[in-house]
Amino acid sequence: MLRPSPNIDVYLYMAPVDMRKSINGLAALVENELALSPMMEVLFVFCNRGRDKIKLLYWERNGFVVWYKRLEKQRFKWPRQCESGYELRDGRDLNLLLDSLDIWRNKPHETLYFDSVS
Repeated sequence: MLRPSPNIDVYLYMAPVDMRKSINGLAALVENELALSPMMEVLFVFCNRGRDKIKLLYWERNGFVVWYKRLEKQRFKWPRQCESGYELRDGRDLNLLLDSLDIWRNKPHETLYFDSVS
């Protein structure tokens, strides 16, 4: 299975997207709604209203690539909309999301800082 590199930037498009959109429609969303270039070296991720389908759009040297995943029974955990229209994450978080984990509620232990050990 193909999975993104953990250190790549990932833009999650917050609003539900009609999965009939293909490369041109998704690239237009990136340009018009997010005011970003779809040819940046990042991944743009879109989810449908039912949260059972995800599409990734990215530019690879000389053309666009679309990657599509459909869940048969479960739903992807997806954030609520925000002012910017997107949430910036990394490839590690995207891989967790693709595994249907909730990356927004999965919080690590609190970071502790001490002045001394004694």
